[in-house]
Amino acid sequence: MIWHMMLLFLHHDCESSYTINVQPIHKNMKKILLLLALMVPFVSYAQNEAEKQLTKFEQFSSKTGKISKFVDVNMPKIPKSYMGSLETGIRILMGEKNVYFYRIEEEETSRSIAHIAMIEYSDLVEINKALAVLVSEVEADCAANPDYLENRFISEDGFQVGYYVSKGSASWYMKLERYGKSTVFIKNAEAITSSFTAAQKKIEELKAQYGK
Repeated sequence: MIWHMMLLFLHHDCESSYTINVQPIHKNMKKILLLLALMVPFVSYAQNEAEKQLTKFEQFSSKTGKISKFVDVNMPKIPKSYMGSLETGIRILMGEKNVYFYRIEEEETSRSIAHIAMIEYSDLVEINKALAVLVSEVEADCAANPDYLENRFISEDGFQVGYYVSKGSASWYMKLERYGKSTVFIKNAEAITSSFTAAQKKIEELKAQYGK
């Protein structure tokens, strides 16, 4: 549609130039540049939307043409650094092959929208392995007393967990979603590792109950 408008715009200008034959040639170029400038935001937005990757949960839950059934199991909350906590639970997408996710949710507030991480079981296993490494390295990183250091793990779906070191102390955080501002700071490493270990154990129990 934009290209069509551009052609009509230039066609009208060309007819006017042909009839009067006094308008400078550079007028057309100014109009072309103006139209291109107007088109750039639309093109950039379309490219960004196309480049966004679907998470595993989105891939499984967005399938159409079939009955969709899921089961939720509540899990203990994860305390944040300052005030409040994150809601957590296990979600099972039921089907020919059940799929298990660890759900972590930061509820909507007056200052921000809700953010949710849906961590598929195999990613959860890898995150727990990575957490063991991160925990083993944090003490040495703090002792080195760098101006700034960051150590993190990123899952296939873009979930992040890790810590940064400043002034000899570590602050642990999670980024719940790949896109947007969804970083939350957690009370300590133990709050993360205990929650993630419990989630993996619970999923394995549910696998035995509901099947793989």
